[in-house]
Amino acid sequence: MKRSLALLPLYFFLVMHSAFAQKTETSIINSFSDRVFPGKGYLPLGDVKWKFKTDGKIFSSPIAKDGIVFIGSEDGYLYAIEENSGNLKWKFKTNGAVHSSPSIYENTIYFGSFDGYYYAVNTKTGNQIWKFRTGGENWYRETGIEGAMDNLWDYFLSSPVIYKDDKQASVLFGSSDGNVYSLDAKKGSLNWKFKTNGPIHSTPVIDKNILYIGGWDANLYAINCTTGKEKWKFSTGTKTGFKGIQSSVTVADGMVYFGARDPYLFALNSETGKEIWRYDAENSWILSSAIVLDNILYVGTSDTYALLALDSKTGRELYRFRTSGYVYSSPAIAGSTIYFGDFTGNFFSLDMLSSGKISKLISTDARKKHAGEILNNDNLDFVYAAKGSDLSQYKESKKVMDEFYKLGAIVSSPFISNNTVYFGSADGYFYAIGLTTGY
Repeated sequence: MKRSLALLPLYFFLVMHSAFAQKTETSIINSFSDRVFPGKGYLPLGDVKWKFKTDGKIFSSPIAKDGIVFIGSEDGYLYAIEENSGNLKWKFKTNGAVHSSPSIYENTIYFGSFDGYYYAVNTKTGNQIWKFRTGGENWYRETGIEGAMDNLWDYFLSSPVIYKDDKQASVLFGSSDGNVYSLDAKKGSLNWKFKTNGPIHSTPVIDKNILYIGGWDANLYAINCTTGKEKWKFSTGTKTGFKGIQSSVTVADGMVYFGARDPYLFALNSETGKEIWRYDAENSWILSSAIVLDNILYVGTSDTYALLALDSKTGRELYRFRTSGYVYSSPAIAGSTIYFGDFTGNFFSLDMLSSGKISKLISTDARKKHAGEILNNDNLDFVYAAKGSDLSQYKESKKVMDEFYKLGAIVSSPFISNNTVYFGSADGYFYAIGLTTGY
């Protein structure tokens, strides 16, 4: 892969079946646990209803409740924005970039910041309830020929999720310090922590009383939510440049699905951690978190620029939809439509019933402005964008990434509410796109 030269977020259950882990009660909305939303038929993208400008790139994914949509930005703020108008209701300042995506329990929203704290904030007022200090939050650093440097493709911090049993509600998340934490949701006090062998920037997903989470140590862990004890772990590849788990899992029908950088997509038995099948992603990392619906798994890839549709039982590829760049955005589904973005600033609404042949897209204004100078025949091309510079040097690869960000790269994952799809972009804008009915 070209990148190895430099080192390299919902509410719904379907009537007859469930595609996801932990059917959350109405007071809980967890990042990346539920990616299927209400809808009927093909719901293509309509017009831009509004867009809200922040002062930093947006890698965080949105979440909505009670007419308010929430999003974090690299400018250090968590924003609460009115769905109908796009007007700011409140913003909460941290002292670091907010690359974590939020989760909500009752009237409290939880998220993390690069300042090293995880926060609980009142959804109505924006007032802080508590904050918890980890051992520090930072980009993952890899050692290469130039020493230790920030990995250029480490976009996220772990997003906190809520687990509720008969005794209490808990907030669970991973940290750059290598721990998985469980906190009391009301007080922010520590219940337990679980130590791994590397930073954790993926978001946990809970099924029943088991938390599944992967980390930069290339292991996927199954941990008891109440006790913090390991149930099992599964190890992926550890080859330099192809090591680590950044995606969240999907749990469906007794299987755990997740992608890694080694580069495969795995299906494991959820009880034992035993591998059922693996899909060879053709030297593409899988940072996108999968969706399973009607025995079909949908997930994005990096260097093959694809949204894949796989048989969830066997891993057999059914079809792929090719985009113009990396697909790191985790998809969302409403009706027969799947929504996701790519790294060139295109956002798609794809009719799943057409086997990837019918779609509608919108492009960020940044893409429209800069595509001609950055893209090669409308495709992301690392060597082309480098313009002859030495990509074995970290600073040169970073320059290329900064060029790509000018396109309004979409790494943020969409959330659907009130017939509107929301997502953020590296151009600093938070977008609200209406969905077209009557198809």
